[in-house]
Amino acid sequence: MSFAIQVSEDLQQFQPLLWSLSYRMTGSHADAEDIVQETFARVLERPPEDTERSLRPWLIRVAMNLSRDMLRKRKQQAYVGPWLPAPIEQEEAFVQLETQAPDQEAHYSLRETATLAFLLALEVLSPTQRAVLLLRDVFDYPVKETAALLELSTSNVKTTHHRARQLLQSYDEDRCSPEGQMYERTKHALEQFMACMVSGEHDKLEELLCEDVRMFSDSGGRYYSALRPIVGRDNVLRFYIHTTTRGKVNLVYMDIRDINGLPAIVMQAAPQREREAPRFITGVRVDTTGRIKEFYAIMADDKLDSIHFPS
Repeated sequence: MSFAIQVSEDLQQFQPLLWSLSYRMTGSHADAEDIVQETFARVLERPPEDTERSLRPWLIRVAMNLSRDMLRKRKQQAYVGPWLPAPIEQEEAFVQLETQAPDQEAHYSLRETATLAFLLALEVLSPTQRAVLLLRDVFDYPVKETAALLELSTSNVKTTHHRARQLLQSYDEDRCSPEGQMYERTKHALEQFMACMVSGEHDKLEELLCEDVRMFSDSGGRYYSALRPIVGRDNVLRFYIHTTTRGKVNLVYMDIRDINGLPAIVMQAAPQREREAPRFITGVRVDTTGRIKEFYAIMADDKLDSIHFPS
């Protein structure tokens, strides 16, 4: 078998795994696509010395290095307003990866680690901490193999992993897992939220929100949005009341669909004013009682490219 044919077969076999790793590293579907393509370009241009062995470890090493570099560059750049992950359709994140899913011993599941809440929680980690945590706790790689993939010592991997776990402690105390009741609670909260927004029943809307609810809006600086997280029930409620009363939103499409493993509101509108966003995705994180504790409103055009909207 020629090396080019081997690479072509490996591309088909390992593309879902590399994409899944790269997306969780960067929080961007576009960056993940670029990283996968660059990884396979490099194996053709500068192949490993032993081309008879499986390319999987080599491909993962290159993809993780590219992901860390891209994450460093992104964090060094100024961003207007809160940064949120680029949303993806559920099938894209999980279905293709079923045959390469990690063992059940992994600390976090594939579905949980694709949620907006988890990807946002990862932002407190350095690129190397993020890489170690994903390889160890999601894809269930042992310490020695993780060290080889990231070109670190085993002691460095252990220390980095421990520190990453510490930094995610607040997330771990209230995890956002799509499995079980979390999915149904999220869907029910969104249905109630949509009904309250349409009917204008603000007292019922208030009952849906946790006292310390937070709202994050990401328009990439192009559209009207909150440039800082809005914190507290009264402030979030005031924001949504103002949004619905300042003028009628000409909705073209609105539905609840699975985004990043959990239900989210997908909306399309015909803007009536300058700098009004034409497309929205609003995800939420709910507590154990079903009340909303976080909103994730994503309007940035470049982050919605992978989401289907009616033409």
